[in-house]
Amino acid sequence: VIMAPSKPTTKPANPAFGSGPCPKRPGWSFDALKDGAVGRSHRSTLGKGKLKQAIDETHKLLGLPDDYLVGIVPASDTGAVEMVMWSMLGQRPVDICHWETFGKEWFTDAVKQLKLKDVTDITVDAYGKLPDLSKTNPAHDIVFTFNGTTSGVRVPNLDWISDEREGLTICDATSAIFAMDMLPWH
Repeated sequence: VIMAPSKPTTKPANPAFGSGPCPKRPGWSFDALKDGAVGRSHRSTLGKGKLKQAIDETHKLLGLPDDYLVGIVPASDTGAVEMVMWSMLGQRPVDICHWETFGKEWFTDAVKQLKLKDVTDITVDAYGKLPDLSKTNPAHDIVFTFNGTTSGVRVPNLDWISDEREGLTICDATSAIFAMDMLPWH
């Protein structure tokens, strides 16, 4: 059984901190936008250059293997997971691990929208707990959220994912990728 880590004891010094609109950093001015692609299409030369720079820098910052790709899509992590689910699931059974709002919606989408035939629901009865992730099958695809921001529960490690797995690993790691150890990348 994987235990959830204890609740953080350190709170942000700025009470206006949040996942939504936040105050500008100290010293911020409009000069920060002088080289921005503000008001320009992402299809423009400038827009494409900014996207390529963001992709290349993200790849480097995360220390990804050379054969791993980074993509930027609209609609945030939720949209990205939906795109992957709708375009890549269905070839094999899928295990959907969920303990928070987004994962539950993905389970519902897999069963009711995609109408996938062989979906295993790996979940818990209440927020604040992780399900038994060892129940995932290496022959199946897996869908899960690394850091359940709506429940306050995160996966402590990725040891439960077999190195010999055959299926896809689809993970919403947006709120975890820059804050938690995601290595190794295999």
